[in-house]
Amino acid sequence: MVRAGEVCIDRYEAHLVLPTSSGGYEAYPPHQRPPEAGNYAARSDQGVRPQAYISRVEAALACENADKRLCSVEEWYGACRGGSAPQGTTYPYGAVFERGRCNVGKSHLLTQHFGDNPMAWKYDEHFNSPLLDQLPGFLEPTAHYEGCVSSYGVYDMVGNLHEWVLDRVDTSLASKLPLQDGIRRRLHANTGKGVFMGGFFSTSSQHGRGCDFVTIAHEPGYHDYSTGFRCCRDR
Repeated sequence: MVRAGEVCIDRYEAHLVLPTSSGGYEAYPPHQRPPEAGNYAARSDQGVRPQAYISRVEAALACENADKRLCSVEEWYGACRGGSAPQGTTYPYGAVFERGRCNVGKSHLLTQHFGDNPMAWKYDEHFNSPLLDQLPGFLEPTAHYEGCVSSYGVYDMVGNLHEWVLDRVDTSLASKLPLQDGIRRRLHANTGKGVFMGGFFSTSSQHGRGCDFVTIAHEPGYHDYSTGFRCCRDR
């Protein structure tokens, strides 16, 4: 972990480990859903594929089992920008978008593999297909994009995987982030839903640019091939 303002935050997106009979831990396959037993814990390491297919509920438990917690919106945002608003930058590396610095803007895998009719896509079969995050050239190991790092030394906060945060949606979110008008108008209707930030490998700027990217439309139990997380801890 590294210090980012008033909090310590995982330097890398999290993966999961399971306890072994010998008292140690073993890595859990990051393209599989977390086990129902809930005996997994979050770890943060360089060069490891991060855990996808995880809900906010499961991500919070993984952090708790590692003696950490999910980051708040403001903690996550500050670590991404390299400072608390209004300081900091729009992207982890600076104020202006630079192609190739972060893992974003790649083709949409659901369209590529399951057809271009969204009405035909199925939640379990398609959105949660283990195939998607095993395909080369899309989800990458942590810090694979060496230039996608904030001034605090935190990697992949933009792109690679969406990252669940602690907050639930309410109208106070508008005071914490520079929301796009369309998102701001939906705050009341989405009250109580989960929040994930930063975008994943197929996003561009449809929900905000760089560190401003936020999604508020999903319940805390939602998961798919794009959802991941990292943890925080009080200093």
